[in-house]
Amino acid sequence: MKILLVRLRLIGDVVFTTPLVRALRLRYPDAHLTYVVEPLAASVIRGNPYLTELLVAPRRGGAARLRDDLALARTLRRGRFDLAIDLHGGPRGAWLTWASGAPMRIGYATAGRSWMYTHVVPRPADLSARHSVAKQWDLLGPLGIGPCDPARDAVEMPAEPAAAERVARRLAQAGIGPADELVVLHVRAGNPFRRWPPEHFAALVAHLARRGPGRRFMLTSGPSDADAARAIVDEIRRSAAPAAAVSHAQFDVAELRALAARATVYIGGDSGPLHIAATTRTPVVALFGPTLAGRSMPWRDPRWFAEALDAGPLPCRPCRQRECEPGDFRCLTRIGPERVAAAAERALVAVHAAAQERRALHA
Repeated sequence: MKILLVRLRLIGDVVFTTPLVRALRLRYPDAHLTYVVEPLAASVIRGNPYLTELLVAPRRGGAARLRDDLALARTLRRGRFDLAIDLHGGPRGAWLTWASGAPMRIGYATAGRSWMYTHVVPRPADLSARHSVAKQWDLLGPLGIGPCDPARDAVEMPAEPAAAERVARRLAQAGIGPADELVVLHVRAGNPFRRWPPEHFAALVAHLARRGPGRRFMLTSGPSDADAARAIVDEIRRSAAPAAAVSHAQFDVAELRALAARATVYIGGDSGPLHIAATTRTPVVALFGPTLAGRSMPWRDPRWFAEALDAGPLPCRPCRQRECEPGDFRCLTRIGPERVAAAAERALVAVHAAAQERRALHA
């Protein structure tokens, strides 16, 4: 049996498909499983042990996009797939699913596109609190696969030893040793709907540094947020915690996973790096502004610490992140640094308790 999966983009959403990939491999152990994804998210799924083949769909514009899609459609048609599942739900994903020619094609019921599938499932409401993993799992319904369970069907991403080595070298260059307590904080500054205030970051690091003078802090960001992240580091050093060992760096997707695995605790908003961190056992403190924890909380084994923080009930939350009706992004600004610090301390307590338990077992 040959199965095609299409999920083109968004790092977090590709992470959310990994439990489904595993479920398909368990249901069809001898199947040839192919996954189509665009370049930016390909590293999330590359090396997945349950996949047979990864096809990277170029993401270009204009006539080049048309040529790329026609070439990819020919490749898919030659693959003679028995089953194709559109995990994406957009126009391009639907067209590639249809163009594969698979006799069974599953996708979400969507106006203008449902005809491209042989089996449709109801499309979940965009702003509903139901988790994205469960929503994508609905697409397995026509195959008779039962409900998912995070204890059994956690998200996953293969570790890359070479990426871990690069991260270790860069941490060493920043003065961070393998035994140091490392707090990783991810900064989103370019998108105002994901921008936790810089002064909150500074106050958070100041608090954590006072509680643990030996702690090391690494701020990460994407290229578009690098200047803002460096400004936050400068502010921390200047006013909030001048003695704190704070650094900033950018990492690729595989390196982010290695960095999160090395961290003692990860703190960040609802974005791709949060969901990469969720594929490790590192404690996670997740900040949710306009989005809901019920929809995007790390989908992992309950044994591994994960805590969500938000501003509480607001009439404007959740929103579609096009315009802030109150105008002050209160869903983010009202998540105080003292609350985040308290959650981080709880995570660190859990880490130390687990370490003591391991030592007791081996005593």
